[in-house]
Amino acid sequence: MKKSIEEWKKILPHEVFHILWDNGTEPPFTGKYVDENRKGIYHCAGCENELFNSKDKFHSGSGWPSFTKPINAKAIKKQLDLSLGMKRTEVRCALCGGHLGHVFDDGPKPEGKRYCINSKALKFKENDEKKR
Repeated sequence: MKKSIEEWKKILPHEVFHILWDNGTEPPFTGKYVDENRKGIYHCAGCENELFNSKDKFHSGSGWPSFTKPINAKAIKKQLDLSLGMKRTEVRCALCGGHLGHVFDDGPKPEGKRYCINSKALKFKENDEKKR
């Protein structure tokens, strides 16, 4: 899915554009999906690519929705992020390339991963997981 930055700016709300295309971050504990417990699928807020299943969501206490793994290995892309004087692994949507958040190695077993994702980068569709 190839759109120019100007096209994304026209179709996305400012705060969503800021997260996806300016690599922004929402303040911790402010996102609408931090405490979301319904069953369903989390999609990219830009292109609606399926990203995470609610069954893989957990409460990490970090202030952002956290997942143990993506819905499948091809849903996301990872890349090195050296911003803010830190070495982190950034998570981007594999379809549109939008910034989603970061992945850390401090999640629950067996995966041991914590995909820390901005709520504004996500669109939740309740009960989509029944189709799986």
